Amino acid sequence: MFIKIYFDDKPVYLCDELNVELSEILHHPDAIFIDELSAPAIKSLLHEITKPAFHAGVLLHSNLEGLKKAFFKNFTSIEAAGGIVQNDKKELLFIYRLDKWDLPKGKVEIGEDLQTCAVREVEEETGAKNLTVQNKIGEIYHTYNAFGKHFLKTTHWFYLTCAAEQKFVPQTEENIDVIKWVKIKKIEDPLTNTYPSIKDILAIFLTNNKKAT
Repeated sequence: MFIKIYFDDKPVYLCDELNVELSEILHHPDAIFIDELSAPAIKSLLHEITKPAFHAGVLLHSNLEGLKKAFFKNFTSIEAAGGIVQNDKKELLFIYRLDKWDLPKGKVEIGEDLQTCAVREVEEETGAKNLTVQNKIGEIYHTYNAFGKHFLKTTHWFYLTCAAEQKFVPQTEENIDVIKWVKIKKIEDPLTNTYPSIKDILAIFLTNNKKAT
């Protein structure tokens, strides 16, 4: 089992065993492998990540939760939620924000549960109405720097459905320019210009929700 955390477009894996995928990554000459749970080891990896040649990092420890806790200590944690929205024609909802195709999502408000946040963010960012929550899909993780701090955001994703006939209103204050439905057979078009973490969660969705396709 592993947790994948993106630093820009470069991944760091926290894992409790090395599977085929992780073993392949470690064949790369600029991949970093650490198999100890210690603050100096984690600090060393975080230093390596800043180097241009860095390819990927793999941290291995039998106690994955302990490893996650130790790694997350180096960041201010942010919780967010979003929705992969499908209509009754089996099209998926995409937004165009900051020159990339994306999915609607946002930060969890104080006292708000994750599912409520996902629905609210989709409604606010797109204007979509009458959303139905089907199931939770999973989480993605990425880091960013702002105001002199290092943040690690966990985004929880839900599968939502609604009618195809919608009056979309892009939330321009969130830099959203375009909202559109995309047929699953044409999903590669937006995926050529999106974030790696969005590709990951869509792959999980399409694999685990066979009825959606």
